Amino acid sequence: MEKVKQPRAHVARLDLNPAQEAVVDGQAHTVRALWNLLHEFTTFRQGRLASLKECDAAIRQARHEIEWMGQLPAQAAQAVLKTYRQAWANFFNPDHPAEQPTFKDRLRSRMAVDVPQARDLRITRINRRWGAVNLPKLGRVKFRWTKDLPGLTKGGPSGRITGARLVKDAHGWNIVFRTELLVSVPVPHTGPKAGMDRGITVPLALSIGEHLRHGPWLTSGESEWLLRLERKSARQRATRKKGSPVSNRERRTYGQIARLRATAKRRAVDWQYQSTTDLARRFSAIVVEDLKITNMMASASGTVQEPGRGVAQKRGLNRSIASQAWGRTVELLTYKAADRGGLVAKVDPRGTSQECHRCHITTAGSRETQSRFACKNLACGWIGNADTNAARNQLHRYNSAAGWAVTGRGDSAIAGPVKRQASCPTASPAPALRAAA
Repeated sequence: MEKVKQPRAHVARLDLNPAQEAVVDGQAHTVRALWNLLHEFTTFRQGRLASLKECDAAIRQARHEIEWMGQLPAQAAQAVLKTYRQAWANFFNPDHPAEQPTFKDRLRSRMAVDVPQARDLRITRINRRWGAVNLPKLGRVKFRWTKDLPGLTKGGPSGRITGARLVKDAHGWNIVFRTELLVSVPVPHTGPKAGMDRGITVPLALSIGEHLRHGPWLTSGESEWLLRLERKSARQRATRKKGSPVSNRERRTYGQIARLRATAKRRAVDWQYQSTTDLARRFSAIVVEDLKITNMMASASGTVQEPGRGVAQKRGLNRSIASQAWGRTVELLTYKAADRGGLVAKVDPRGTSQECHRCHITTAGSRETQSRFACKNLACGWIGNADTNAARNQLHRYNSAAGWAVTGRGDSAIAGPVKRQASCPTASPAPALRAAA
């Protein structure tokens, strides 16, 4: 059977001592500083962007002249240059949504360091729970072994590891292994089709009448503690003089808040992974609404001349939508379905909640409550769950050729998305960059 290469990533927690963590923190700050130096060197020139050769020469010269630049491995520095050039390539590509690269802020930018050469990792398994990996300027480091890596475990997945990336979150440092799996070309899925409505009260409602729910991401004690910390941080901000630096106590409060929110996100992502895997296994086609989530979460505050209405209620609704991460659910479901020979289809969302799935007539007042739908058409009179009704409408529109199949990047082929990044030009006008592309 024909085999194809399938790029995937696996995240594992690193076990660093304080000295090692300080070294990686320093490397991550150097990565951010190098990005900012590259951006200044590339853009602040006389009418053109710096070429790849000029940027590479500047990095080599800086590593010889600037002492703190040497704490970043040379290959990691080249990875920064590659990522930066790719950011410009994405920006100049009219089909890519990327914006123009800019400077990275110390507090808001994500701390990460690339390890591009897989042969330097020398991964071994210590026991059932732990593995070990070589990292530049750190030596041998333990990481949490939660999944078999390709090419390392007997009877495990076939493929290879192409590189890694160290990423820091609120809980500490993680290593992200870039893997390339060898998998068989998926055969077409023969299971049934299903519509899926995304909501807040009911996170996922299927056209077969099944509802997928989850509990709160934080326990009652964790939620209460988070509320206390947020109030504490508000008092600390209010008492701090404008322009004065953030104190260690205030920074510690922010760290505690970030860890609680990261815990909630981990639990949410875990539920989404398990739910989408189950759906991809059961159904050959999952139909969803083509929602413009960014527009749905727009603020209702308005302007000074025309202030908005129900601003607090809209703000609460936006928080609820963000907590469900509808877009991430579809992204996960898309590639999982494609791996199993299925697909995800999107249909026009207009009227799916007001239209009756049985008679396909929209009558005023049929959506009686958030969860109850009662068709006012006397010839029909269907009564049931409103989310189930919306999911069945989505499936009907797809079966009526009203939808279009999409994969991970929006193309119509199930085999996988095509590469759509354009090569970065070596010299382009700096002023009016988007217009000149």
